[in-house]
Amino acid sequence: MQNLKPVLLVEDDRVDTMTVERAFKDLKVTNQLVHTANGEEALEYLRNRSNKRPCVILLDLNMPKMNGVEFLKIVKADESLMKIPVVVLTTSQEEQDVVESFKFGVAGYIVKPVDYKKFVEAIKIINLYWTLSELPPNGR
Repeated sequence: MQNLKPVLLVEDDRVDTMTVERAFKDLKVTNQLVHTANGEEALEYLRNRSNKRPCVILLDLNMPKMNGVEFLKIVKADESLMKIPVVVLTTSQEEQDVVESFKFGVAGYIVKPVDYKKFVEAIKIINLYWTLSELPPNGR
């Protein structure tokens, strides 16, 4: 992606997590992929000052404990976290989910392709975009 910073994957489904890991490996993405299973765990990771700040967050919406939209509300209201780009990577094609996500300033909304080759292509595009994109400084 952009640099040596990690990518934070917020995803409760183990198969989807393994698919992202495999796509990163196949595409030779060198950023560390940090995985959390829900919004609460992701917030814990982000608020721990000893953890590296991610260059981008890949966020599922449908998760237990704290779903993706609840996570977005908190992150985008927190001055220390709001500049981290968030790309929604979800199975939801619901118009309300798309509208809510963009209401909270997501950088993109991608419906997870079922076909692995198409999934890898989606990750490739995300990787290319965030490799080329300039990011604001985040103080860490």
